[in-house]
Amino acid sequence: MNSAQPAPLLLVQGDEELLASRAITAAVDAACGEDPGADVREYDAAALTAGEVAEMLSPSLFGGRRVLVIRNGQDARKDLTGALVAYAKNPDPDVNLIVGHPGAAKGKALADGLKSAGATVVAVPRLKGDRERVAFIRDEFRRGGGRCDDAAAAALLASIGNDLREIAAACSQLLADTDGKITEAVVARYYRGRAEVSGFTVADAAMIGDVPGAIEALRWALHVGVDPVPIADAIADGVRTVARVASAGRGNPYQLASSLGMPAWKIQRAQERSRGWTPEGLVDAMRAAADCNAAVKGGAEDRGFALEQAVFAVAAARRVGGGR
Repeated sequence: MNSAQPAPLLLVQGDEELLASRAITAAVDAACGEDPGADVREYDAAALTAGEVAEMLSPSLFGGRRVLVIRNGQDARKDLTGALVAYAKNPDPDVNLIVGHPGAAKGKALADGLKSAGATVVAVPRLKGDRERVAFIRDEFRRGGGRCDDAAAAALLASIGNDLREIAAACSQLLADTDGKITEAVVARYYRGRAEVSGFTVADAAMIGDVPGAIEALRWALHVGVDPVPIADAIADGVRTVARVASAGRGNPYQLASSLGMPAWKIQRAQERSRGWTPEGLVDAMRAAADCNAAVKGGAEDRGFALEQAVFAVAAARRVGGGR
């Protein structure tokens, strides 16, 4: 049961659907925590009229707490917006009004009116970039009583994609299936075969000169039907990232993050991968990755062969330092 004091007026504003849904659920739970018998009603703004709202928000003869959730506030018609803003200026202490709004220009009058009336605002903007998503993943495991480091979070992000609901579901599943100590190896074990994880597994092995490991991962991925394109992209990204980080020197990853436009965990990993590379070798590796991309995306007859050739070429570039 949620012990937080429920806000009489709450505006959940932002377009990150999972976070918005959680914020609304938390607010409803808080209200029901005060009164388990609360009358909870939920509506979509587009299907609600000003008259219906007035009836629901009017003082109840029977007392008791009422919770009114209105989702998609941007779709509220003018009369509904007027009714909600007017109510917000003099709210009923026995009512919790919770309005969801994506924060866009559409329906801005409702959001602004609720803010002016003193509504509590919970901001849930869409997460931007891998750094914020990695932080979200780490928080998810922490909330569930587990823990993971940046490398494990990054591996999970690469395997799942950017959809927060899928990420949260994956975190929940890993917590249920493991002891809660999530490492990169654990993620690889559970999500091996997802296109991005397989691609980065191949790239990582190639960048440290582990040809047998890279070829094994590549052939396994192709065997289970992974598209060659994301594998080629991962190889190219691995080479480019190491080249960029190597050219920046051995600075602190957190200090380099801003200038390189990369999260610190990615810089730290690239610094580790850069050992043993020379500038000439990286030039050769970038050429091999470009040739591979051209072959894979240009419809080569045997794209698997093109990927294998890239693995051998990248590993050789590291081994001989650019010599041919």
